[in-house]
Amino acid sequence: MKKSILLFLFVSTITLGQNEEVQKNCLITNETTTSTLYKNKMKKQEKNVLGTALEMASLEPLTGFYRDGFCSTGDADTGIHVVAAVLTAEFLNYSKSKGNDLITPNLNYNFPGLKSGDVWCLCANRWKEALKAGVAPPVILKATNEKALDIISLDDLKSHVVK
Repeated sequence: MKKSILLFLFVSTITLGQNEEVQKNCLITNETTTSTLYKNKMKKQEKNVLGTALEMASLEPLTGFYRDGFCSTGDADTGIHVVAAVLTAEFLNYSKSKGNDLITPNLNYNFPGLKSGDVWCLCANRWKEALKAGVAPPVILKATNEKALDIISLDDLKSHVVK
């Protein structure tokens, strides 16, 4: 069954690392189907941290910088939203304490708010920061973009793989 998804413009400011302000702009604003999203993604041939084709992270909630279900990145993604993580309460509270509230719904942007167990494409720097704080959430390696390796070691990602 094809499922229709309305993708939306999502703009927010988050704080990363050394209090560096990062503006993230998700640019897709048209209606499409999940099969179209998948076909378009396969054309890009992005790789995951294991060197194979990047797999979908989540459609519910719809994640990714481009809100296409994948942890894709591009020039507009200054936050580098490439780590496919299974969120935990500890991480969500940590992120909120750092100025990026992922818990509270924001109806102005059709953002439902996230909860423990949701899969979300996190900024690589925020995940690494959470790792140092001891609250990094588990990751899905096949859905984590290879660009994460520019910031995070594969060993660190593997030590937090979803079990």
